[in-house]
Amino acid sequence: MALDGKRNSKGWRDNFKPRKEFKEELLAIDRVTRVTAGWRQLRFRAVMVLGDGKGKVGLWTGKSWEVVDAIAKAIADAKKNMITVKMDEGTVPYEITSKFKAAKIMLHPATKGTGIIAGGSARKVLAVAGYTDILAKRYGSSNLLNNAKATLKALTSFK
Repeated sequence: MALDGKRNSKGWRDNFKPRKEFKEELLAIDRVTRVTAGWRQLRFRAVMVLGDGKGKVGLWTGKSWEVVDAIAKAIADAKKNMITVKMDEGTVPYEITSKFKAAKIMLHPATKGTGIIAGGSARKVLAVAGYTDILAKRYGSSNLLNNAKATLKALTSFK
């Protein structure tokens, strides 16, 4: 792990901030309750997407009594389950449509300088994966997690 920071006159680093190896995006934090005999148990579910900006991306959820612990669990599991996606000069090689449960997504290649034209969770997944020019349209479900999974399924199905 490399450290960021400038050296002072004696050669020592002034600020010790560890540089992160992955870009992290928080998709959602949800309160989840489970009714048991006696009371309701409240926990938090965090959905995180990680990517290195060069074609590797991971998506996972974590659940815990505390928000910070849920995020930490999601990050740890996303790092373990990273997948490699295909890129062609910052965009996808060809148009593709994918479906996960009720969520459908269409990814279309874009010319240089277009940017990421997508909404919701698809934009975050495409950004951390390293895409710079892409068009995306989602159909059907508005569920963040299912849309993110549909996006990942589309990105991994290129030949």
